Amino acid sequence: MGDDPAAHLSVTSEVGGLRTVLLHRPGDELRRLTPRNNDQLLFDGIPWVERAQQEHDIFAGVLRDRGVEVLLLADLLAETLAVSGAARIQGISAAVDARRLGHALADELAAFLRGVRARELANILMAGMTFDELPFGEDAASLVRRMHHGADFVIDPLPNLLFTRDSSFWIGPRVAITSLALPARARETSLTDLIYAFHPRFLGVRRAYESHTAPIEGGDVLLLAPGVVAVGVGERTSPAGAEALARSLFDDDLAHTVLVVPIAQNRATMHLDTVCTMVDVDAVVMYPAVRDSLCAFTIHRDDDYGGRNGHGRVSMRGPDPFLPAAAEAMGIGKLRVIDTGLDGVTAEREQWDDGNNTLALAPGVVVAYERNEMTNARLEDAGIEVLRIPGSEIGSGRGGPRCLSCPLSRDEV
Repeated sequence: MGDDPAAHLSVTSEVGGLRTVLLHRPGDELRRLTPRNNDQLLFDGIPWVERAQQEHDIFAGVLRDRGVEVLLLADLLAETLAVSGAARIQGISAAVDARRLGHALADELAAFLRGVRARELANILMAGMTFDELPFGEDAASLVRRMHHGADFVIDPLPNLLFTRDSSFWIGPRVAITSLALPARARETSLTDLIYAFHPRFLGVRRAYESHTAPIEGGDVLLLAPGVVAVGVGERTSPAGAEALARSLFDDDLAHTVLVVPIAQNRATMHLDTVCTMVDVDAVVMYPAVRDSLCAFTIHRDDDYGGRNGHGRVSMRGPDPFLPAAAEAMGIGKLRVIDTGLDGVTAEREQWDDGNNTLALAPGVVVAYERNEMTNARLEDAGIEVLRIPGSEIGSGRGGPRCLSCPLSRDEV
């Protein structure tokens, strides 16, 4: 790879040949899910963890068989904590909340974690810790311990880590660290942040955008074409987040046009990539119920754009129908649309099961859940090669192959 490990990391489209991807193999954090907490932790059921791991291994295997380098988040995190004291301190600080635990307990826990081996610390930061698992005896003077049940979390688990798409995404040679909207996911970005800041693989990587205020999640960001980005606004990404991202991309010359796409604020359509993903340079798979109603505000960087601090000149128009607006921004006559069929019930079922959430490995080659038979058949009828994977357990957090993956390197299209 030459002297600079980060030199080949760049993503400018959704469909360019996939070279390197970040996944998270489900682990002990999923074993924390119970019928009492699964809603709060954003899962629709209690996954069978061993089967979820098998399904994930099949997914990773399909990618490797196609020549994709698969990086696993748990390995990167452990390696980061092993080489960097600063990463260790920051990771512990993000996980140990003195406002909830009180300063005495928080200080004692942080001191203990500073001495834990890197791999075990990585697991605690991902899977959390309960009061029963505290490594030191009861402190008779700690009201916090007396008033919590043993199964309560001292450090919350992060079961949604397997959806690596959301906590960071790449645009060009830069990485964007996002701001996740819901409390159950807020700390995920602290772990991806550590990896990108301190892991040797990412030395020299620059940041595209860091949001500490307005929420934006990677599942809402589609790279329609080089320089053209669509951002969904709904349950997870706010208008302010979309506007801040657009300005940042314009400032850094990473995009010239951003389409902001309002989507329904509900569980079935939580991200733009749950209703629409790209399967070829000029083709999308799309939920038919939104095909004609989806619209976009187009923000375009003017030719005399004058840089940072909010003074750059942009033009804005819309809302216009999404499909023609996207095609115009991409400089093509028309976007081909493959939808989940005319049968409303089937389309709704397959949309719920992430039928529209595909991961492109190359133009016209996608990974999809095998259960979405109608959608996959229609993709193949349209000339798209579909690599099917099982998803009955890993899909219980509502997310398909695109949600499960963060591309770090793709070929140019």
